[in-house]
Amino acid sequence: MNARVLVVVNSPSSGPRRLATWLSARGVDVVPVVAAEAPLPSTLDGFDGLVLLGGGLMPDDDARAPWLRTERALAAEAIAADLPTLGICLGGQLLAHVAGGEVRAKTGPVERGATPIAPTREGRLDAVLSALGEGAPMIENHQDMITRLPAEAVLLASSAAVENQAFRLGRHVRGVQFHPEASAADLARWDDAALQGEGWSLGDLIAAAERVDAHNTAASRRLVDGFADELPTGGRG
Repeated sequence: MNARVLVVVNSPSSGPRRLATWLSARGVDVVPVVAAEAPLPSTLDGFDGLVLLGGGLMPDDDARAPWLRTERALAAEAIAADLPTLGICLGGQLLAHVAGGEVRAKTGPVERGATPIAPTREGRLDAVLSALGEGAPMIENHQDMITRLPAEAVLLASSAAVENQAFRLGRHVRGVQFHPEASAADLARWDDAALQGEGWSLGDLIAAAERVDAHNTAASRRLVDGFADELPTGGRG
């Protein structure tokens, strides 16, 4: 029986992309749920792993996204069970928030496009984040940030501008600020006008991401494979 992974899609325009392709290639049954369009499961019974994707929200932005209450409960269940979990951008922030860390809106440096991410010593030894090697360019797209990790979290990676780029809770729950599911090609769908308002050039961001696309893709694939390696072969339910 294949492992089953629930993927919470917090923004209908930002699905699992190549992450789903790579997990499927490993024989994983990927179960995406677009939270704005369908109810999330009330528990993780029957799932062997959890992926929480990004979105332009805060972890407790319940007025705009009522499903976040259920998503936080699922995150707490995953942390308590030490279920293989990968929180990406908002998903990583939500894990930090649930576990007692601090996330602040529009705080600190804004990171867009391909950004060098360097693992810590613990990250180089981690079963998943060791995929970055001595460092790798990963796609970033955030203006909110984790300002304090939970007390029990292990810092796994940082960028030059933002310390809390990746962390682990327990043995199998990880959050990342960057987007391993996103490639250089995905930047073409970004809002050029909004980026110009922040002082960015979409063309320049795309060109920079394309220059490091091979490195980014290889590191991202290794990271997803590392997550897949931690999944059991059978179901929980």
